Amino acid sequence: MYTQDELDNHANQLNPNNDAYWESRGYNERPDDWEDIVYGCEYDDDYYFDD
Repeated sequence: MYTQDELDNHANQLNPNNDAYWESRGYNERPDDWEDIVYGCEYDDDYYFDD
């Protein structure tokens, strides 16, 4: 059985919005252009989200 901390760490490593995701992939921290890297194009908040 896993502890809650282990489960949280696992979830964070699967979430590109979290530093743990990037650190587990060799980055020092989440890059400023992480959306472009994840989505493969220039990211535009207005296109994806309604205000």
